[in-house]
Amino acid sequence: MPRMTALAFVDLETTGANANTDRITEIGIVEVDADGSVREWQQLVNPQTRISPFIENLTGISNAMVAAAPPFAEVAEAALQRLRGRLFIAHNARFDYGFLKNEFKRLGIDFRAPVLCTVKLSRALYPEHQRHNLDSLIERHGLQAAARHRALADAQLIHQFWQKIHVDRGSEAVESALRSLNARPALPPHLDPGIVDDLPDGAGVYLFYGEASEHGDLPLYVGKAKNLRSRILAHFAGDHRAAREMALAQQTRRIDWIETAGEVGALLREATLVKQLQPTQNRLLRRNDDVCTWQLRDAGDGWQRPELTAAGELDFSTGGACYGLFASPREARQALRKLVEAHHLCDSLSGLDPRPAGKPCFGHQTRRCKGACVGKESSERHSMRLLAALVTLKLTSWPFAGPALIREGDEAHLIDGWRYLGSVRDEAALQALLDAPRPPFDRDIYRILGKQVGRMQPLPGARPGA
Repeated sequence: MPRMTALAFVDLETTGANANTDRITEIGIVEVDADGSVREWQQLVNPQTRISPFIENLTGISNAMVAAAPPFAEVAEAALQRLRGRLFIAHNARFDYGFLKNEFKRLGIDFRAPVLCTVKLSRALYPEHQRHNLDSLIERHGLQAAARHRALADAQLIHQFWQKIHVDRGSEAVESALRSLNARPALPPHLDPGIVDDLPDGAGVYLFYGEASEHGDLPLYVGKAKNLRSRILAHFAGDHRAAREMALAQQTRRIDWIETAGEVGALLREATLVKQLQPTQNRLLRRNDDVCTWQLRDAGDGWQRPELTAAGELDFSTGGACYGLFASPREARQALRKLVEAHHLCDSLSGLDPRPAGKPCFGHQTRRCKGACVGKESSERHSMRLLAALVTLKLTSWPFAGPALIREGDEAHLIDGWRYLGSVRDEAALQALLDAPRPPFDRDIYRILGKQVGRMQPLPGARPGA
């Protein structure tokens, strides 16, 4: 890192923590030129959305204060002039950098800058301390705070910290830490190094593609992440734990990603994309066309008979109970047999060993079956015990009369009968999903959604889909 680099100490105030959905309310920049001259700039920004009472109390910036302020589009050029050609320094820098990149991106501007995070710098220079938030740095280094949680005041604090560490630790130690922190990830030579600056910090799914062919790029791997940037770069770390990881890094020729509003959206999209693209390196979440479940059919005279049903044919809106999700009929029968043996049920009445009426099943011959097959136990009693045994496998019934939504940030995930129909950000797209054909039932989607029932809201007035 050159000793005399032009610097920009940056802090933002925002309406929230999500760079995709929240907006900037204030910008503070302290410019330090290579000759040491300093200039300061602060600008309130109209976020064109409401500021919540919590954020108003935290930052002191109210809706009234920004009402007459210019929107970001009107101050973008002034901000860009102060940032261009400088090392972007901020506390928890990916937050501020991500917000500015997104604001510029909305205007069609591809903003990039070398970034330094003073949280990471403080950890590198003062590893003996556990806390490295800005309040801890103020107390530890005697920084003078004019007004916490205002943009320029916090940018000034970061500048003060920069000055303090050069006195406390010395320029050589600081430059050594900077070289370590700013080392670029060792991407394979066939990947564009500029991708490092583009990777977002939010949740989403990412896709690795191999060599292009006449049929298009070969999908290698689909993954999910709470932090796309960290997870993607981890694939190219020098300490690969397995040959498979190393081979994936070497084979990757292109990386795409889809940002989501949160982790649920990332999980749903990952499960869907793996089945659509069939990437060569994904071992889990692959197509489960053979998945099946047990249902009970009334065979008359109080006899409830287990019947194997393909999960893709299930209609959860009918309310019929289902028991277990199995990868194959063989796995389903093995699971049923374990229950039959553990609960002393009849092999014949359970459908595992069909025999003519009145003929003892194999379990009765070994004194395990209680004799329903030969009239020693009534069909009704046997059916009650079978139902009690199956209850541990019972699937959660679809709790709504029609589709439901899971709201996550600015996204809504549309669900119907445990089928994921898609994610939308507006009403028009929502109706398009409702009108589209329903996808088949998917075991992985069911498992994801089963943990989110408490967040689901019924969709009122939805027109039924195809």
